[in-house]
Amino acid sequence: MEKKKYLPAALILYLNYFIHGVGCSILGQSVIKEALAASWGVEAMSITAISAALGLGRLVALPFAGPLSDKLGRRISVVIGGASYAIYLIGLALAFNAGTHGGYQIAYICAIIGGIANSFLDTGIYPAVAEIFDKAPGVATMGIKFFIAISQMLLPFFLGAAVGKTAAGLVTYNSLFYVCGIAYIVLLVLILFVPLPDSDEKAEKKEGLIASLKHTHFSFESVAMILIGFTCTGTFQLWLNCAQNYAKTNVGWADPSIMQTFYSLGTILALIVTALLTRKIKDVRFIVIYPVICLLMLILVMIAPTQTMMKAGAFVIGWAGAGGLLQIATSVCNMLFPKIKGTVTALVMIASSLCNYTLLTAAAKMSPSGVMVMNIVLTAIGVALGVFVNLRYTKMVEANAEA
Repeated sequence: MEKKKYLPAALILYLNYFIHGVGCSILGQSVIKEALAASWGVEAMSITAISAALGLGRLVALPFAGPLSDKLGRRISVVIGGASYAIYLIGLALAFNAGTHGGYQIAYICAIIGGIANSFLDTGIYPAVAEIFDKAPGVATMGIKFFIAISQMLLPFFLGAAVGKTAAGLVTYNSLFYVCGIAYIVLLVLILFVPLPDSDEKAEKKEGLIASLKHTHFSFESVAMILIGFTCTGTFQLWLNCAQNYAKTNVGWADPSIMQTFYSLGTILALIVTALLTRKIKDVRFIVIYPVICLLMLILVMIAPTQTMMKAGAFVIGWAGAGGLLQIATSVCNMLFPKIKGTVTALVMIASSLCNYTLLTAAAKMSPSGVMVMNIVLTAIGVALGVFVNLRYTKMVEANAEA
């Protein structure tokens, strides 16, 4: 089977996201925050600004990363992404070593580069795995989420293995930063030598980016698909960041941290089960089925807030909200816009990134109950968009075939 020759590339691409699972979560770990804050002489909460810089870099690069992936190829995007991620991770270690002599500022710049890296990996790897596993692109893109989830589950063990002390007696996790940074360099070297589908198609003259965008009709349906990137991200991000506060205030639950375990369990199980279901059910159906499940669960939590209901809610939102829905939406967009997969991936991810920034900023000024109401409204809008796209899907596919 001809596709077998692309399997080494698929493994390398997925491993990029395994390390990304560490890279995107590392600054959120309290032990890392405390170690970096001690070296830089700042408050631990100040490290949150470094995390925000990742989002800034991501938003800056996404508009350029997608077109570059479509124009110059997936390989170039993955190499740029891997190299930038290596700079970010190794840079964090160097910033730690710099201490109060500009360490914080170095880390901030490196985090912006890390966000840029994330954008290039997204717009290179999402389309690439969809092209390698073209019979099941939804499963291919959900594999990305699976590798991230496994990596994040293992992160506490990685931190335990990497902890050390400097000569000055400071706690350090630099060995983890160095190992992950070097691993990215190894992966970017390997990706240079393996075949990729879009590279093999070079014989076929590719349409220029501007020309392909001119010929692409961004209809109401396609705009709706991109907006689903916003709504589906909001559903699980608002839950993840605010549901435990809701459990404390509305249920009187002193320590609802166990909800995170139920949420993670739901996400990982969903990735496996949804991957099997997409063999029988069209990917596009999930962008209405899963938001409907989330909406019903959110309403139940609002009507009858109990500890049992909050645990059930965490599991269900982890499953139907975070268990690959964004990846499925990206996959459907790639099917609808085969000539500009990288660009359309960028548009969905821009919508997702904007959601993270705007909704969480708004939520910070609201009561937990107010956030739950906002999530219900947002998820209901997502259901409406999903229904609209499903009703128009056949006509969209036919229009694309004629284009």
